[in-house]
Amino acid sequence: MSDPELISLDSSTGRMVVAAATLGSGLTLLDGTVVNVALKTIGEDLDASLADLQWITNGYLLSMASLILLGGALGDRFGRRRIFVIGTVWFALASLLCGIAPTPLVLILARVLQGIGAALLTPGSLSIIQSVFRPADRGKAIGAWSGLGGIAAAIGPFIGGALVQYVSWRWIFLINLPLAVITVLIAQRSVSETRDARATGRFDIPGAALACIALGGVTWALIEWGKPSAPYAAAGGLLCGAAFIVVEARGREPMMPLGLFSNRTFSAANAMTFLVYAALGAVLFFLVIQLQTVAGYGALQAGIATLPITVCMLFLASRAGALGTRIGPRIPMTVGPIVMAAGTLLLLAVDADTSYWRDVFPGLTVFGLGLSLMVAPLTGTVLAAAPDENAGIASGVNNAVARAGSLLAVAALPVAVGLSGEEYAVASAFDAAYVRAAVICAVLLALGGVVSWLTIRNPRPDLADAPVM
Repeated sequence: MSDPELISLDSSTGRMVVAAATLGSGLTLLDGTVVNVALKTIGEDLDASLADLQWITNGYLLSMASLILLGGALGDRFGRRRIFVIGTVWFALASLLCGIAPTPLVLILARVLQGIGAALLTPGSLSIIQSVFRPADRGKAIGAWSGLGGIAAAIGPFIGGALVQYVSWRWIFLINLPLAVITVLIAQRSVSETRDARATGRFDIPGAALACIALGGVTWALIEWGKPSAPYAAAGGLLCGAAFIVVEARGREPMMPLGLFSNRTFSAANAMTFLVYAALGAVLFFLVIQLQTVAGYGALQAGIATLPITVCMLFLASRAGALGTRIGPRIPMTVGPIVMAAGTLLLLAVDADTSYWRDVFPGLTVFGLGLSLMVAPLTGTVLAAAPDENAGIASGVNNAVARAGSLLAVAALPVAVGLSGEEYAVASAFDAAYVRAAVICAVLLALGGVVSWLTIRNPRPDLADAPVM
């Protein structure tokens, strides 16, 4: 794409592009968090076990993490807007099935279908921004996209809490239908079609299948730990993971070109992403249940409790994107996770005698500050480390890494901290597990900051304004 075809963020078209991309990715982020606040109620209504609740969360993350690389590649090859729109429609139909699910099994299967739709639309939302905006506006556009999208993730528990408490948990899924319609209409009217002209249209079906089986096997083993099938699932998952690497290394058109990882910055940013998003997913999973099971909050109270994260993302994420552009990503990507770790440790005070303003608000505010500082510079660093024609694949890789981190953390941590069966509804058992989980999450976040400091380098000043070829 030549420079005259690129658009400005200040233009009406630019604002509509950001709106479409944000609404689409916001749908997937919303459903990644909104379910947490409803898990307790879903468990009671559908008579679900802890393993069922983990799968309701992880079924979505599993299919999304496994197929998001393919979604990015499809967008690059057949049109980023086209695949984005298809994914949005798919996501809406799967949300309808979630909303009418009569049993835990049907809900889990519907969540898997939701994840497939998310895998198609998520990488497109970011690669559209990367491919249509002028280089000078990309940092701000990504900051706006990440900030507004982060609000969707953070506001999920609030919306979910209100719907669960006053309407029905089913509406946390049904609300996606009108939002998806708005997203498709804006995308069709305002977003130009872009693609990688060098792509051939071939599909890496073996790679997608192996990624799905690998993540599925390891996840099954962690959730079903202690059952006879667990060792076999773990072994199968690890073998398929190794086979996936071989297939991607030897394939003519792999969905995850391993050559991307030859760039040190790209590899380091994804390693940091795995650590941070593993902790992020687990913190939100455990905290919302802790507030309801131990602190005695209702669904709406638990949702409102997370508003400090929303406020921080709303006012600071875009500014953090501009800051990262000005001073480089190393400091924001280092300080952000460490601040999040401090916020997580402050949340250790959440217990049966919790005072919101003393025990919840400070920790979530600090956590939100760190998240706001980190997200946009991280995203910009990942995309800048890959060629523009691989924007969809680079976005897909980073999103897959993030979702895989959350997936494995939510699967592994309950086992690691001693939770099983119906204990998620027993205050004394969950309280003790929550403390251990929060400490582990704080360690993961601090490690993410250390990885960034040791491995991320700021771009050379003389290359900052270099034209994009």
